[in-house]
Amino acid sequence: MKKPKLLLTAIALCFLSLGACKKSTTPGPQGPKGDTGATGATGPQGPQGPQGATGATGATGATGATGPQGPQGPKGDTGAAGANGATGATGATGATGATGPQGPQGPKGDTGATGATGATGATGAAGADGKDGNANIQSFLLTNQGVTLTGFTRLNVPAITQDVVDKGLVLVYFRVTGQTTNYFSLPYNESDRSLSVSNYGVGYVDIKANFTAASGLDFRVVVIPGTSLSTLSVTHPGLNVRNFSQVASVFGLRN
Repeated sequence: MKKPKLLLTAIALCFLSLGACKKSTTPGPQGPKGDTGATGATGPQGPQGPQGATGATGATGATGATGPQGPQGPKGDTGAAGANGATGATGATGATGATGPQGPQGPKGDTGATGATGATGATGAAGADGKDGNANIQSFLLTNQGVTLTGFTRLNVPAITQDVVDKGLVLVYFRVTGQTTNYFSLPYNESDRSLSVSNYGVGYVDIKANFTAASGLDFRVVVIPGTSLSTLSVTHPGLNVRNFSQVASVFGLRN
C-alpha cells in the first residue's frame, strides 16, 4: 500500500516540475539599477607589531673588476718659481785641445791705398875695389808692407830714374817684419807662397804675390845705376846677387 502512495507523489512532483520549467522560459523585464550603497568608514589602523631582530651580516662579495680610467683633469696652475740655488764652485780648467786644421783661404781683400813715399835711404859707399865707380848705389828699406793676390803692390822708390831703368840694375829682397834674419831675394817661391818683381819704372817697383797680406813684410830695394848683371859679374866675379849680405858687403850697404 505504501508503494502506490509514493508513486503518486513522484508523479505529482514531476508535473509540478514541468509546470515550473515552462514558466521560467519567459523572463520578465529587468528592474531598475539600485543605488550604490554608501562606502563604509575605514576602520582604525591596528597597532604596529614589534620590530623583528636584525639578521646576521652576510659574507662580503668578491671585489669587482677595476673600471676604466677616467678622463685627465685640467692642468693645474704653475707653481711659484723657487729661489735660485747658490753658484757652484768653478771647475778646473780643462786641457788645451789639439790645434784644428787650417781653414780655407779667405777671399781677396780690396787693394789698399798706396802708402806714403818712404824716406830716401842713405847713399851707399863706393865699391871696395873702385873699379866700377858706382858711388851712387843706394839701398831703401820699406817696412811693414802688404801685398795683394790680384794686381800688384807698388813700392815707391824715388832713386829709380830713367837712367837706372835704361842702364842700371834694381835688386829686391824681403823679410818678415820684426825679424832680424837675412833677407830673401825676389823672385821667391816656397810651398804656396810666391813673391816676384812684376815691373819697375821711374820711381817705383811693382811686387806680384799669389797671396794677400795687409802688412807684415819688409822690402829692401837696392838701386845700382849704370850697371847690368853682365857687367856686375865681370867687375865682381863670384858675387851672388841673390844674397843680400854679399851685396851689402861688396857695396858697403847697411844690412
